[in-house]
Parts: sequence; structure tokens; C-alpha cells
Amino acid sequence: MISIIDYGAGNLQSVEKALRYIGCQCQVTAGPETLLGSAGAVLPGVGSFGDAMEQLRARGLEGPIREFVASGKPFLGICLGLQILFEESEESPGAKGLGLLKGRIVRLPKESGLKIPHIGWNSLRLPRQEGLFAGLEEEPYVYFVHSYYLQAEEDIVTATAEYGATIHAAVQKGNLVACQFHPEKSGKVGLQILKNFAAMAEKGE
Repeated sequence: MISIIDYGAGNLQSVEKALRYIGCQCQVTAGPETLLGSAGAVLPGVGSFGDAMEQLRARGLEGPIREFVASGKPFLGICLGLQILFEESEESPGAKGLGLLKGRIVRLPKESGLKIPHIGWNSLRLPRQEGLFAGLEEEPYVYFVHSYYLQAEEDIVTATAEYGATIHAAVQKGNLVACQFHPEKSGKVGLQILKNFAAMAEKGE
């Protein structure tokens, strides 16, 4: 069973629908015990960095998320769910993220002349087609909706994209994986990514 964490800041239904479509057993939960009993967990998210962290803390989910990640079971952050895994964001000065990974969340550069927020399809550059990206072509297209992006400070980047800057579009550190784009909105490519995550959870990787 994969738990989709409900903290009032997620596109829960679309993630749940996509996981069920690929035959995955999943549940939406805000319960720490339910989360900790799951084989895998997904942290979705839309909205602002600071508000998301306030909601996580108000619902008593920060500790259980840390405990889940420390357990070694697969954990997937999506969009804002990726960003709050890091320490802080330019979007919400002074707000502290989970700090499970090292890096900066910064605003997409206006100087590029490109439309912000970045909404739409973009290709990924994959150094290796493994993990979340097993079975995909070299430069798959996925769907983004964001104004801020990750600059990772560790050797954890598994995919990049170009949109006025080099976006660290996906990361992995052990059992902790995350993507800036929305796999649940990325067609067949996104479904394959979710299948790969579900397989990790099934194997207990």
C-alpha cells in the first residue's frame, strides 16, 4: 500500500487516480500511523513553500515524514513536495523546510524572457535511465507547473530540464526520490515513472 500524504496542499485526486490506473493499491491519509505502516509514500503539493510547511507542522506530519524516510522505505516528493524536502526557498524567506536534502529553491529568472510560471511540457535530460526513469526514452517529455526551481548542492540529481536556467528536475538519495514535474499529468511517460516508484515500494527498495 502506498500512502498519499494529505496536508491540505496537494493535488491528491490526480495522484490517486494515476496510481489506481496503473493497478497500484493506494490511500490518501493524514494519519501518522497509517503513513508509517505503508510500503511507500507520496508527498504531492501545489501552493507556496511556507504555507505547505505550516500545514505539515499543524497536522503533526513533520516528525512522521522524517521517521518514514529514515525507515528506508521509498518516498516520492512531487512538485512542491520536492521543494519542501530542502532547507529553504526564496518564495518564503525565513520559512524552514524539512531539510532532508541540501540545496536551494530559487525563482526562475525573469531575464530569460520566458513566461513565468513555467506551465507546460518540457524534455528531460537523463544521465542514466534507471530508478524512476527505467524503461524511458533518452529525452522524455513531462509536464511542469512552477515558478521556483531546485539548485541541488549534493550529487543527487537524476534529471535536468532547461527553461531559462538548468532546472534540477529530479533527485534521488537512497530511498528518497522527488521530481519538480508532475508525473500524474505527464501521460504515458508519467505513468511509467509512477510504475517504477510502485515497483520500488513493492520490493522495499
